[in-house]
Amino acid sequence: MTINQPIVTQGLAIGNLRQVHHIALNVKDMAISCHFYGKILGLHELTGDEVPSTLKTLVAEGKVTNFVTPDGTVLDLFWEPDLSPPNADPKQQFTRANHLAFDIAPELFEQAVEVLKNNQVIIDHGPVTRPTGRGIYFYDPDGFLLEIRCDPN
Repeated sequence: MTINQPIVTQGLAIGNLRQVHHIALNVKDMAISCHFYGKILGLHELTGDEVPSTLKTLVAEGKVTNFVTPDGTVLDLFWEPDLSPPNADPKQQFTRANHLAFDIAPELFEQAVEVLKNNQVIIDHGPVTRPTGRGIYFYDPDGFLLEIRCDPN
């Protein structure tokens, strides 16, 4: 299948897009996903006045939860209770996204691996060591592939 690409006469200049504003994931079980991203991965959950005004109603209704990474990227979880991937095996990719990677200091990498193992998080593969650093690949409760990686020592 080929997608027709429009003819671009002029695109945005390099640097016009400043940063990732947010990432939105659909989740089947909000409580399990909140525990995973908040308690296991240690992301800060936005509450009260921290919640973006455009999402306050959805957050109040329990349909959205927002987390923020230490670099300020917001991770929005959208509750989709009927969500199920086309294949129950999380190793079978079911989206165009491949994975989301979180960076960690090299001296904390082994601790992160132990946290994942102690919480029975499903590991896809790793830890792996590459010239670019070390990484471990694992799944969130909905089967989305995540990575924790660090620069080489």
